[in-house]
Parts: sequence; structure tokens; C-alpha cells
Amino acid sequence: MNEVEILDISREAVFTLLKVVTPVLLVALFVGLIIGIFQALTQIQEMTLAFVPKIICVFLTIILLFPFMVNQMRMLSETLFDKITSGG
Repeated sequence: MNEVEILDISREAVFTLLKVVTPVLLVALFVGLIIGIFQALTQIQEMTLAFVPKIICVFLTIILLFPFMVNQMRMLSETLFDKITSGG
């Protein structure tokens, strides 16, 4: 295995990671922004108001997108296993 193959595998792994976590991070960002605007407008500075809805939305997103996430990771794993069995 040479440097080009290692860089190719690393690039595929990073892109898979980005495809898997980006939707969850965007949901957390959007919910946090909405809650922050709501807190600024109402001057409610309760800490649980910021965390509880964000956690619930992130968990729901993970549950809804779990098949997509597993499929992306499965495709990466199959590619890596094929490269291992073929000897590089």
C-alpha cells in the first residue's frame, strides 16, 4: 500500500464522516439559533431552555437519518474490505 492509496482511503473516510454528521450538526445549529433568538427577544436566560430542545431535535434527527448513516458507513466499509481482500 503506497501513499496515494492511503490518502485516497483517508479522503473517502473524511467525506463519509462529513456526509454522516452534517445533517445532525445543521439541525443542532438551526435549533440553537432559533432558541437563541427566542431567548434574546423574551430575555429568558434559562439554561435548560437551550439544551433540552436541541438534544431532542438531535436525537430525532439521528433516529430519522439512521438508515442513511448506516448505508454510508456500510458503503465505506465494503470499499475498504474489497481493497483489503484484493491486496491493495
